[in-house]
Amino acid sequence: MDTLRGHDAANDEDDFDYADAMEVENPPVLVSDERRMQVRAYNYWTSLLGDRSLPSIEDLVPDQLEDFGPHAVLLDFSVGLDNPAIVYLGTALRQECEIEGAIDYINDVPARSLLSRLTDHYLQIIANAAPIGFEAEFVNQRNAEIMYRGILMPFSSDDETIDFVFGVINWKEVASHSVTQTLEQEVGEALRTAPVQQSSAPIWADGPAAPAASNYFEAEDEDEDDTLDLTGMECPPDDASLSDWLALARDGAARVRISEARSHAALYRAVSLSYDFALVAKVRPDDYAELLADYGVKAQARSPMTAIIKLVFGATYDKTRITEYATALDHAMKAGLGVGALSDYLGAYRGGLKALVQEERAARKADAPARPDRRQKARAAIKAAVAIDPLAVATDADGLAVVIARREADGTLAIVAALPEDSDLGQRVITAAGS
Repeated sequence: MDTLRGHDAANDEDDFDYADAMEVENPPVLVSDERRMQVRAYNYWTSLLGDRSLPSIEDLVPDQLEDFGPHAVLLDFSVGLDNPAIVYLGTALRQECEIEGAIDYINDVPARSLLSRLTDHYLQIIANAAPIGFEAEFVNQRNAEIMYRGILMPFSSDDETIDFVFGVINWKEVASHSVTQTLEQEVGEALRTAPVQQSSAPIWADGPAAPAASNYFEAEDEDEDDTLDLTGMECPPDDASLSDWLALARDGAARVRISEARSHAALYRAVSLSYDFALVAKVRPDDYAELLADYGVKAQARSPMTAIIKLVFGATYDKTRITEYATALDHAMKAGLGVGALSDYLGAYRGGLKALVQEERAARKADAPARPDRRQKARAAIKAAVAIDPLAVATDADGLAVVIARREADGTLAIVAALPEDSDLGQRVITAAGS
């Protein structure tokens, strides 16, 4: 299985449902807790961008990042793409991979360790020049089944070349069959004896097993599975600043960007949050202008929503996606949707976001005035041009020139246009004529 499915256990504690739990057989039990570490790492990466295309490696001090530094690795690609150097390895990641002593290169990483999985992902960074998220499962060197989630983020020493990649990885170990069986028996016994009037809090609210066990009690739809936790993404309070609205939207975008398995729910929520931010920015133009200046984003009069998407998803985000999401925001503006409405609107739209974008583009094309034929316009201009004195035509060092002649009414040829003597097109015409 290439995609890690399921909700975040810690965030789902309050949603534990006894009835649902009774209907699901053999739920996998996860031993460790998993927070949205990758979202925080991504937000940290964006905070280092400033007005650069890529964060500077000089601003990164991984051993001072108490939050996710122990789960991090820093790769140096200046020594080569095939076998990058490991210049930093966090303590938690080192312990999980059972690495003792110094380790210099990615090829030195023990086989079947968590770090060995990075080779499946880090070359994508070079191609995309943007953070890459990944999540999967495998059996490690201890024959334990590991579910992991990670993000790789590019850094540069010159703002042009990606010569460093900073990775943050979190993981969960699936409990052994014996542990799972024991917990299932305990859960079943607890459910049978639990009074109906009890609250829906987990039975072992202070223990490691209950949140993990409740993690999979809800049946999942594979096509609509949302691997990213979307809780807590409500509207900010009435007195929230525009920066708060932007932070909320950027968090939604981060949850989409760090996962290769982008679900419709996560994407639609992120686009909807972007739209909410656009609505607030519309009534707070001064604050919006300040944010644009802070992030080095320029607004375009012909496509104002493009700047909104760049602020939320990042200026280096895929240009095609930026255009698509901006088109969706334009559509929502014309439809007069309110705050928080775009997500449901996209979910109910026949064909979803892709269909909306295609139909919006088709409507724009139909409404646009017909463009004049450039060739016919140019020919008409040459036909009406005043004849040029041959002595005024500039030639190159060999006395050659490429000119356009027009047959006059008396049968003579008049020079009416000439290419510049240093024109590349002129050289190609001379080459073609002389062949």
